[in-house]
Amino acid sequence: LQLVESGGGLVQPGGSLTLSCAASELNYDAIGWFRQVPGKERKGISCVSSSTGFRDYADPVKGRFTISVDVAKKTVYLQMNTLKPEDTGVYYCAPCLSILLIPPPDFTSWGQGTQVTVSS
Repeated sequence: LQLVESGGGLVQPGGSLTLSCAASELNYDAIGWFRQVPGKERKGISCVSSSTGFRDYADPVKGRFTISVDVAKKTVYLQMNTLKPEDTGVYYCAPCLSILLIPPPDFTSWGQGTQVTVSS
């Protein structure tokens, strides 16, 4: 499984960004986005089930972020609105364990991620 994230950048607080993740295959039912900041563990931000469309979000991003998946294009998106400085970090896409905001324990094929910086 290869994952290539894109779409990050520098944005002012209150701004918007859309992240994209191109997957070589969608061999997991659920896929999502994770964020890492220096010195801290990666945390789950949002996951979506390709089969049911069910979505889950971490509490800090509920109402501001929207995840979607285009199965035909094998691409996952994260629309991020009303961005805050605390949204800053490197964003990675990865499979989700069921719909939980954690990756499968055997998953190791992390991509390079895409940097999101929210700052004035």
